[in-house]
Amino acid sequence: MRILRADIDLESFYRSLERSPRRLLMLDYDGTLAPFCAQRDQAVPYPGVRAALDEVLCARRTRVVIISGRALADLLPLLGLRQPVELWGSHGIERRHANGDAQTAELDPKALRGLADADSWVESAGLGPYAESKPGCLALHWRGMPADDAAALRTRALESWSPLALAHGLDLRDFDGGLELRTPSRSKASAVRTLLEEEKEAVPAAYLGDDQTDEDAFGALQGRGLRVLVRPELRPTAADLWLQPPEELLEFLAHWQGGAR
Repeated sequence: MRILRADIDLESFYRSLERSPRRLLMLDYDGTLAPFCAQRDQAVPYPGVRAALDEVLCARRTRVVIISGRALADLLPLLGLRQPVELWGSHGIERRHANGDAQTAELDPKALRGLADADSWVESAGLGPYAESKPGCLALHWRGMPADDAAALRTRALESWSPLALAHGLDLRDFDGGLELRTPSRSKASAVRTLLEEEKEAVPAAYLGDDQTDEDAFGALQGRGLRVLVRPELRPTAADLWLQPPEELLEFLAHWQGGAR
């Protein structure tokens, strides 16, 4: 566990958890709560994470929210939590409240046409097995490929998708193990801002994430909470704290739960 910002007092943050009757814990899924897996439907949480989160949820003093790039339909079977939890999927386009109520953001028809064109290219190029289609997003995955093959696939995708992104107002983003084309109307940052706005009073808050898509969320939380990078290797980041999973992640959750008693 390494503090990355000189002005961060981690012990003071833990004390604020002890004093507060309510707190907000926001977490990415892949790479943060679960290790990356070439078979995406097998990416279950690190050992001990489910039990740690269930303990936090059972205390009923923390609003736990998972904010993922995955579609909710893919995320739900992997979580395996005993307690209901609030979920945001597809980079904030989908939302499922802890009580089961769900909603999907309305998307720009122009952006949807661009995504449809990109999907048509994927099929015509024979890349369907590497593609993931979800509300407002289309991703190509190359995790597990030889490096040269992954680089060639990225180059092909950029050549096709870059003009589509420009013409249809879409964002084209690298992520850890792939490339994603998505509507800019929603993001992990917009999800974080919404959650902060919904809290009527300032509460201790943290966001835990691992890759470049989480940097948007870190930016939205600046000055409002603790930003935590969770990954085996350190990289350039706006985060305040770096944890190496799974041991340091579990240690952090134990500290959090200690403040929730």
